[in-house]
Amino acid sequence: MYDVHSKDGTRIVYDKVGQGPALILVAGAFSYRKFPGQVELAGRLSEQFTVYNYDRRGRGDSSDALSYETAREIEDLQAMIEETGGSAYVWGLSSGAALALLAAAGGAGIAKLALHEPPFVVEAVDRKPPENFVMHVTELIAANRRAEAIKYFMTKGMGAPSFVVSLMRMMPGVWSRLMAVAHTLPYDAALLDGFMDGKPLSSDMWTSVTMPTLVLEGTESPSGLRHGAEALAKVLPHAQLLSKKGLGHTKKLDTKLISSELTAFFMGNR
Repeated sequence: MYDVHSKDGTRIVYDKVGQGPALILVAGAFSYRKFPGQVELAGRLSEQFTVYNYDRRGRGDSSDALSYETAREIEDLQAMIEETGGSAYVWGLSSGAALALLAAAGGAGIAKLALHEPPFVVEAVDRKPPENFVMHVTELIAANRRAEAIKYFMTKGMGAPSFVVSLMRMMPGVWSRLMAVAHTLPYDAALLDGFMDGKPLSSDMWTSVTMPTLVLEGTESPSGLRHGAEALAKVLPHAQLLSKKGLGHTKKLDTKLISSELTAFFMGNR
């Protein structure tokens, strides 16, 4: 276990495995560095890369600030990049992809960028969270109603059926991991605010994202996620879209497939 301090003093904890070019993994909502899928992916990628698998602020062993700002999370990722020597490959999943993209737009030292199904809602016909989504998630956590916040975030934010949440509650190991990071759900909601309104993406916002970029989507994923991935690949200056069965992230991650595709991209074979 290693650590680095972000610009505001927040301690960011990470694991480092493998040898080769630096690759930073940025987890999505509910995930952290010890989440089984994240650990498995890091292990597979460590055969070709030095993998930096970190806890986003407020999760796992990382510390937190009294209040949340997306800019501070961007600084956390920038601190991780500096820790690798100033330049790294970056893979982000879901809200982690949105975070990585914002960091890239802000000039972070990202050599190549992989964005795995960022949950952008770009078409009016696709399912969108309620208008008060950020506020309600924040209110539930402030009232320490973590279980309700998990259900609300999954069903209203992610579009999961209610029975899926009920099944998770019957799996003590899974549910305990969700409860442990539920207090950071307002962070993910705030990070995605403005990107889930059913409006087209503006290419002007991403002109500085000039590094080679891979946008991944699963053919089995909900249409909203696919529309968002496809739209993003079109507006980024140097992006390619990879659409393949098994790359969806709403079920268990296919870490073997993901690591294979990431290795091909980052090592210049795609």
